[in-house]
Formats: sequence, structure tokens, C-alpha cells
Amino acid sequence: MFNHHKVEIEWGGRPLILETGKIARQADGAVLATYGESVVLATVVSMKEPKPGQDFFPLTVNYQEKTYAAGKIPGGYFKREGRPSEKETLVSRLIDRPIRPLFPAGYKNDTQVVVTVMQHDLENDPDVLSMVAASAALTLSGVPFMGPVGAARVGYINGQYVLNPHVDEIPESKLDLVVAGTSDAVLMVESEAQELDEPTMLGAVMFGHKAFQPVIDAIIKLAEVAAKEPRDFTPDDLSGLEAEMLAIVGDELREAYKNVDKQKRYAAVDAVKAKVKAAFAPVGDEPAKYAADKVGAVFKELQAKVVRWNILDTKSRIDGRDLTTVRKIVSEVGILPRTHGSALFTRGETQAIVVATLGTGEDEQYVDSLTGMYKEKFLLHYNFPPYSVGETGRMGSPGRREIGHGKLAWRAIRPMLPAAEQFPYTIRVVSEITESNGSSSMATVCGTSLALMDAGVPLAKPVAGIAMGLILEGDRYAVLSDILGDEDHLGDMDFKVAGTNAGITSLQMDIKIAGITEEIMKVALDQAKGGREHILGEMSNALSGARSELGEFAPRIEVMHVPTDKIRDVIGSGGKVIREIVEKTGAKINIEDDGTVKIASSNAKEIEAAKKWIHSIVAEPEVGEIYEGTVVKTADFGAFVNFFGPKDGLVHISQLANDRVQKTTDVVKEGQKVFVKLMGFDERGKVRLSMKVVDQTTGKEIPKSEKKAEEAAE
Repeated sequence: MFNHHKVEIEWGGRPLILETGKIARQADGAVLATYGESVVLATVVSMKEPKPGQDFFPLTVNYQEKTYAAGKIPGGYFKREGRPSEKETLVSRLIDRPIRPLFPAGYKNDTQVVVTVMQHDLENDPDVLSMVAASAALTLSGVPFMGPVGAARVGYINGQYVLNPHVDEIPESKLDLVVAGTSDAVLMVESEAQELDEPTMLGAVMFGHKAFQPVIDAIIKLAEVAAKEPRDFTPDDLSGLEAEMLAIVGDELREAYKNVDKQKRYAAVDAVKAKVKAAFAPVGDEPAKYAADKVGAVFKELQAKVVRWNILDTKSRIDGRDLTTVRKIVSEVGILPRTHGSALFTRGETQAIVVATLGTGEDEQYVDSLTGMYKEKFLLHYNFPPYSVGETGRMGSPGRREIGHGKLAWRAIRPMLPAAEQFPYTIRVVSEITESNGSSSMATVCGTSLALMDAGVPLAKPVAGIAMGLILEGDRYAVLSDILGDEDHLGDMDFKVAGTNAGITSLQMDIKIAGITEEIMKVALDQAKGGREHILGEMSNALSGARSELGEFAPRIEVMHVPTDKIRDVIGSGGKVIREIVEKTGAKINIEDDGTVKIASSNAKEIEAAKKWIHSIVAEPEVGEIYEGTVVKTADFGAFVNFFGPKDGLVHISQLANDRVQKTTDVVKEGQKVFVKLMGFDERGKVRLSMKVVDQTTGKEIPKSEKKAEEAAE
């Protein structure tokens, strides 16, 4: 019934199985991939014809995690999966980035890749498996795809590279790197690192590239028996149109790109574009020689060639810089004095206002993932409003770009954050991009570092980031430091490196061509190091380290620890005790399962009052110590005094005063504040207190010599 085919290899100590022909047979390509006991289904459908007039390749990648994959039911009111989570959005981008460059220019058919996590073994993260499955499905589909692509995760544990480390091994690794590429070259890198140097990072990339070659071979082996016939697709030959266009506007386009100011350059290019449209528009009823979308595509290609040729020939860039110079940097901190920390970072025509806010444990984000619920203490949100590029546009929830750029900056900063024990705050950073002309994500890294230090967050070291570009034509290439937006759009690589003066904390690379070599990556990493060090130097003009104190409006948090068997006493029945402490002192209190208590307030007196109250609940009174208490009840034989949290003790009538006391109420009344000394416990464990040995004015113990004198006088 089924034309079922399967390939199995041993990869990284676990079996990798690729199957096709049994499931989702109406899709153009479908592969069920298993690694360990994690299973994903990848499908590909590409329309047979392009949409008329479409001038871009409409590729959509949807990665989706089903909670049944981990034996769970979705939380919340609606018991089904809803909008994509941050993880799903990021993995969708991870799959998209290495496959997009491998579709031929001119292919405009609507194409959708859907990857569904069917089973999660809680050991093998399905993201890399999903990339492999998507590559295999595309290779089998008959769609014009110049793959296959392989992918791998690389860890760095005890000085050794580790292929596809388990989920529980990642926390002990100094590196979490995902690399993808073809048999010949690397196409994509995404990583977080603990200040690793450039040779170590390059070694990790090449280790991963070599490690996924057996996967590519397995996909090819499956394709040999299961691939569909390739679709007929021949790109349009537009060389004639390009030659005509070059003759008409070539010189003007070169002049337009000599404008170093972005807005003037765009205006000049728009004028050239208008001339092109007029030149190729039909006159009267005369039919157009070339379709409008073809004219637009060739004009874009001509723009790219003009910029690229000029850079390779002259080593001079659009704004007049050489290949390695970083644009002018201006860094400011404390620009919003009522916020907890703020910074304005400007690099050329790219600018970010970054604001840091400190919160308590109540502000932690709960993340419900397939591997279980966890709390996130560091949040970084990136916003890219349309005005930042002088345009109008939709304003709403963050898109894939905003989520991806924010996560890149998050990875760059997180390795330098202090441990929770050292700095028990929840941290939220918001980056508002107010201008953009090249690498706003790296401006976010720099601005975040400054804003956190302005807030008094003790970063281990300042972090900076830089975006590198590439122009590659045959054997000639140029690596560009601190790329402009135009150089990003018209170039072949977006290579972002963030880190400290000691090493790299995050590396992201996207290639728009068939891949780059180890040599080019080495040049880019070395050049990025120099640029990063320069930017760190410029940032230090504003702030070189964290402020010694928190801002005036930031909450103060102090941490104390209570025995786990006393947690119930602090919380009280139904939370009664802790609510009373919060209401009476004004401080916020968070108690964790291990007995860690975090007390937060902007008022030091409120924190001290809450600490004292909690201490009185969990601590045991010490014999011989003096305490201030309140008389809660009087009796013929003495007074009961609440002297230590909820603890009461008896002051016998003989211990009320040095003089003989006839009636308890002659000395004390209910509600009266008194000083008592804990004398010990009787045979039944009852507390014995004394007032007569304590000076009721000062709270100090009466010296023995004075006691004897009083007794003698009696």
C-alpha cells in the first residue's frame, strides 16, 4: 500500500532515521525524522505556478510544537495550542535561514515548509532535527532546491567539542552553537558562548560542518530512491534588459550611490528608478517589451552590481569609509532619570534608546515548554517602529524579526549577567530602535550593556556587537566592518559578532549565496574583533562599569534564608502571615522552595522591618538574651509577654520588679511595652522571663552590683 523508504545512520552516538512515503503523501515532499526518541514531521508544498506580478520569493516556514509530544495538555483556559511561542518563532527562522539562499533566483512560486514536533524524548532538542527533516523533504519534493542542507549543534565541555549535546548537558557547556550548510560551505550559524576566543569559535563552526556531512549523505541516499522528478524551471534570461538599463542609467546610478547621506542617496536612487520605469513603460497601446516585475528585479540587481563593483575595485564604500572603519559612535547614559537605567546609543544613522527595569521574583516570566515549566529572570524586548527608517507601517505585536533580533541580543548579554545569588533581581530590557541604517540588533547589544550598567547591574564585563558584511565575486572578496543597510541588502553575508574584550558571547551568520569558506570566516572574525574592541572603547566614554549603587527609583532587594521546615510558619495558613507582613511593613516578599526569601522595597526601613519580623518567626530565642515585648495578658501569678515573634512567655510575679509586688496590675498593664530577659525553660518547656533584671528605661541588664545593693537596702 505504501511506497515506504527509510535510511538510518548512527550520528553523535544516537540513531538518526529518515522515512518517507507513508505519511502526508499529498504534500510535494514529506519526511518523518527520528533522533534518539524525538520525532518530527516535515512537509513541503510549492505551488505549480507563480503569482502574477510577484517580485519576491514567497517562502514560509512554520515550526510547531505539539504538547502531546511530551505527554502534556496545554495550560490555560483554552486546551489547544495557540499563537506561536517564542521558541517556535525562533526555530522557524532557524530553518528558513539556511534553505532560502538555495532556491534559484527567479523562482517565485508560493512555498511552505511545515515542521511538526510529534514526540520529544526530553533529551534531544528537536530544532536541529527539524532543520535536517526540512532539508530532506525539500530534496525529495522536486522543487528547484540546490541542497541538501545539513545541520548540527556543537557544545564545548571540558575543552572538547561535543556533537549534539543532550538538553541537560547544555548548562555545563561554554558554547551552544547551531551550524548549517551544504557539503561545500557553511550557510548559517547561531550561537551563545562564554567569552570564547575567535579560533575556538571558528573551530566549533568547522567541527559542526564536518559532523553533519553524514547527514547530507543520508539525505542523498534517500533521494536516490524516493525523490520526485525535478520540476521544469528555467530562470528568465534578462541579460538583454540589464544591458539596456545599464546603458540608460548606469552612470546616474553610480552617481546616486556616491551620496554618503542615506536620505539623499535614497532620493537620488528613487529618481533613477523613476527614469527606468518611464524608459521601459509602453507608449500608448504598444505592448510592454518587459513585464514591470522583471524591470523591477533587474533594477535591484543592477543596484547591487554597481555597489559591489565599486567596493571591490576601489575598497571604498557607499558612505566613503574604507573596509574596516566603524561609523562615529555617541554613547549616553541616564537619559531617562526616573527609569532604573537608560542609554542612548548612536552609531552613524543607527540609534537605539535602551531602558532597563529591575523587578522582583513576582516579575519573572513563566515559560511552559515541552521540557517543562521554568522561570526566566532576564527579559530583552526589541522594537522596530516604521519611523526608524522614515516609513509608515503597521504597529502591533512583535513579528519574527523583532523576536529574532531581541533573542540575538539576549544571547550576547546573558553570559555576563551576575548570578541570581549575587543580584536577586528580575531584569527587563527594552530596546526602542529610533533610527536604523545597518545592524540595529548590535546597537541593541551595546545599548543594553550601557543601560544595565547605568541601572547598577554588576555585569562581569561590558559587551559590544558589530555586524560584518561580505562582497564575493569569483575569487575576489571584501569583508566590511559595521555594514550599512544597503550593504546588508546588496551584499552576500550578514555576520554579527558580540562579546567582551576577552572573547565572543554570541555569533550569528547568514549567507545569501551558496556558502563561504573557512578562510573568509577567519578574516571576518579577526576583523570583527578589532571593530568590537573599538566600539567598547567608545562606549567606555559614557560608562566603563556598573554604577556602585542602584538608582533612586529602583527597588532594593535583600535576601535571607530560612530553614525549609519554617517556610510554612512564615507563609501561615492560607498565606495569612505573609500577607500581614506585607501589609504592615509595605515590603514585597517572595519565598522559594529552598528557603530563600527575597524582600523588596524602595524604602530600607520597610525591608528591615520585614526581615526582623521573619527572623522572629523562624529563629529560636536564646537564653540570656534581652527582648522587647508586649504584655498580652495579666494574671494573679504574673504576666504573659509576647517577646519573640509569635512566642509568649511568663514573667512570674516575683520577677516583675525588685520590690515586693502585691498585684500584677500594679506593675504592668495589657498592651504595655516591656523589656524581658529569657531566663530559661521550666520542666514542661514553658518559657521563663524576668523583668526585674532589666532596666525598663534603657533595656540594658542591671549590673549584679546594683542588684545586690538594692537587695541589701531591702
